[in-house]
Amino acid sequence: MQTVTLGKTGITVEKNGFGALPIQRVSTQDAVKLIHKAYHAGMTFFDTARWYTDSEQKLGEAFDGIRVKIYLATKTGAATPEEFWHDLETSLRNLRSDYVDLYQFHNPAFCPKPGDGTGLYEAMQQAKAQGKVRHIGITNHRLAVAKEAIASGLYETLQFPFSYLSGKQELELVCQCKDAQMGFIAMKALSGGLITDAAAAYAFLAQYDNVLPIWGIQRESELDEFLSFITQPPAMTAEIEAVIAKDRQELSGDFCRGCGYCMPCPAGIEIHTCARMSLLIRRSPSKAQLTEQAQKMMKQIEQCVHCNQCKSKCPYELDTPALLEKNYEDYQRILSGETSIA
Repeated sequence: MQTVTLGKTGITVEKNGFGALPIQRVSTQDAVKLIHKAYHAGMTFFDTARWYTDSEQKLGEAFDGIRVKIYLATKTGAATPEEFWHDLETSLRNLRSDYVDLYQFHNPAFCPKPGDGTGLYEAMQQAKAQGKVRHIGITNHRLAVAKEAIASGLYETLQFPFSYLSGKQELELVCQCKDAQMGFIAMKALSGGLITDAAAAYAFLAQYDNVLPIWGIQRESELDEFLSFITQPPAMTAEIEAVIAKDRQELSGDFCRGCGYCMPCPAGIEIHTCARMSLLIRRSPSKAQLTEQAQKMMKQIEQCVHCNQCKSKCPYELDTPALLEKNYEDYQRILSGETSIA
């Protein structure tokens, strides 16, 4: 068994966290079954968010009576102190707990700090003083915000996309967190579904002793694979190195991380969603991506004026206009039935 300690928090867990976003797509009965199986096999870190519809309720149902044996992390997207307290109290009710082990600001466009005028960090400090929050974290998709959070010394953990498709920018964040004794939680360790070899994904992340991957789990077959890593953790081999090299060559240039740096678009295109529609439609219930509203959103790509503002603002140096065009063509083929998404 491999473990990881999240920086100064002292939270030490098996190096496989449970990402609870996908369980909002299954019944409560099925979700509780998955969660119990994960716990009994050794997983003790469970990550959710106020925005994940009924995910918190399902975790609360599963851990009612055994709360102290696991670590619960959740998030708030609050913009005001009033919203912060509403979110926190709602989360505590949902989780059937009087405290959250790790409470995270959920992908804010800035780094909340004391005295910044929002009152958000002050509310977080007060919640911690009351014992309702044990540790303070932040999640993000923006490199600048992540770097500022690390430098601030205000946060105990950073949750950020990190996988073997990541670039040197993300690796720098991992190293900076280690130097700052700050826990690093890796979301999108499978790059939102682009990586299909979970063993290779794990072996890559296992090289970083301060990184805790959280796997988004919806099906028992997925869970079983991650649970197998507890007793037989994949190690980096020549074969896995070859898989990673092949995936990097084929996929890295096409991966939109959805960070939103490219927005707003002068043509009104929802770039950070449209540029990864091919991925979204294949990894989540496709019906939600084929609604009249979704089709209208994708059709807006036709209004692109090729100003290249999105391309110039992309921190990952993606050819965003080309990516939009590629996703739109794929989307049209799916609508016409020419391409299957089964």
